[in-house]
Amino acid sequence: MAKEDPDKPAPDEARALRPRIWASEASQQFSRLHPDMSARSGLSGRQVVGLAVALLLLIAGLSGLIPGLKPALLLLAGLFFTTTILLRVLALIMPAAHGKAVTGERLATLPRVTIIVAAYDEARVMAELLKRLMDLDYPDDRLQLILALEEHDTATINAARACEVTRQVTILATPPGEPRTKPRALNFALRHSRGEIIAVYDAEDRPSPDQVMTAALTFQQAGPDLACLQAPLNWYNRDKNWLTRQFALEYAAHFRVMLPLFVRLGWPLPLGGTSNYFRAEALRRVGGWDAHNVTEDADLGFRLHRAGYRCDLIAPPTLEEAPFRVRPWFLQRTRWIKGYIQTFAVHSRKTIGATRPPHWIALSLTLGAAIAAALLHLPFAALSTLALTQEPGALRDLWPYYLFAVTGYAVAAATAWLGMRRMGWTARLFDLLTMPLYWPLLTPSAVRALWQLAFNPYFWDKTEHGLTDEN
Repeated sequence: MAKEDPDKPAPDEARALRPRIWASEASQQFSRLHPDMSARSGLSGRQVVGLAVALLLLIAGLSGLIPGLKPALLLLAGLFFTTTILLRVLALIMPAAHGKAVTGERLATLPRVTIIVAAYDEARVMAELLKRLMDLDYPDDRLQLILALEEHDTATINAARACEVTRQVTILATPPGEPRTKPRALNFALRHSRGEIIAVYDAEDRPSPDQVMTAALTFQQAGPDLACLQAPLNWYNRDKNWLTRQFALEYAAHFRVMLPLFVRLGWPLPLGGTSNYFRAEALRRVGGWDAHNVTEDADLGFRLHRAGYRCDLIAPPTLEEAPFRVRPWFLQRTRWIKGYIQTFAVHSRKTIGATRPPHWIALSLTLGAAIAAALLHLPFAALSTLALTQEPGALRDLWPYYLFAVTGYAVAAATAWLGMRRMGWTARLFDLLTMPLYWPLLTPSAVRALWQLAFNPYFWDKTEHGLTDEN
């Protein structure tokens, strides 16, 4: 008779241990298996050298230490931002086509869809979230709903359990671990997902009821190279104040004008963090989410492209709650810019196993342009204002620079106007004219993002939801 190993855990102990192991893998497995593709690896040696050289050249050029360098740097900057302006012009003149018509002819063969909502400290929005999930137009037996909550967040867990639901909802208590990020919770939930399509929502989301059906049918009609579908995002509290209206203009331009252009150009998509629908096979093949990247969505869009897949768009939107005070907006934007820098660093280097090399044009004109603009808006606005008010003849001598700036602002405003129109909304003239006052707010967030990147790279600035009094 065989003797039992005294060190072997009992069945109950093994069952209790398994979630801890899976939680550890959710945190560390991607960075362990794909170190060159993870934000955990930071900057490579070449990237550090390149950044140092670029900063030295910038300092030398602006200080006049190297004759002729300053005009050359200004020319390069002008060419770069001219390209971003032309890209917006192209987006303005190119018609957008979103998704395909939804029909019921394939209802018998609909794929199973898993929706994951990773949430932390979101007790106040649980009732509204679950109500929206119950309203989704998709067969119950083909839909799996998972709430990925933190084990110690008893308030949110209890709020979810107290809600009346008409569909089965799985509440996953994610064991503690580091880094404590949304992609870590998503990886843990992926272990429990049975769907052929994996969808991700945020806790405050209000998706269109037909969104899941549209995504499922679009996947059915597409080839296996389609890995992800992105629904357009905007804000249900967009009219709360000037800040939320500016945020709505920004999102409308991005999701309704720029992303359709990127799809037509065959570029990777910097995905939004919610209302993404992934082909489960493709998602698992690329390793799931990087728990160390604080914009795991944008990273995954570029990683899918480098693995040979493509992303597309669908029409039914999702409305979210925008921060309507400066501090929450500032904290959220800090995380986004920090994540853009992490993603740019990862995908600007050649990596083992990638089917495609880095897409330098897309990287530079999407994430790169966003990072550069955030850092430069406030200094440019301050220096321009200072020159106009204190230097006689500045407008006469520097008119090409001011004309360039006005052209850039005008094209950005036109893009926002068109995006709002495609959302079915009307943009206020006052908000369009005051957009240049919104953009300098990005610079303090960008500076804080650089500081965090150096000293606290995986910290997740939590955005509080459920504060808007409209429902």
